[in-house]
Amino acid sequence: MSERVLRRLAAFVLTLLALGGATVGGLSAAASADSSGSSASLVAPYVPPGDTIVLVQGDAANGFEIKHYDGTWQFPPTDSETMAECEEYDREVRQFRCKVSNRTWFRALEGFKETTRYYRSLP
Repeated sequence: MSERVLRRLAAFVLTLLALGGATVGGLSAAASADSSGSSASLVAPYVPPGDTIVLVQGDAANGFEIKHYDGTWQFPPTDSETMAECEEYDREVRQFRCKVSNRTWFRALEGFKETTRYYRSLP
């Protein structure tokens, strides 16, 4: 690298450090300016959208139960019901597309159920 590039890079890093120090100092000053004496958080807690899936129970054969963050539940049809509906299509290509779509959906729900179980087990 040329000396000019190194100087610019050093100036950039020093500017970032100076701005970072001012920001951290400003945040600590804002936190210490709390008159109530309690340790208030500077960032509001994250609230997910109401339609965020928080729990999946069941299986493809007996049907899934899907709970959303806003407390609503969704009960998609069972695997056999969706496959029967797919048989109502008159063309084989559409039947096949419907079946693949439903199997993918049920696999995704099963995977989501395992993922939520894993993350809830973390400390």
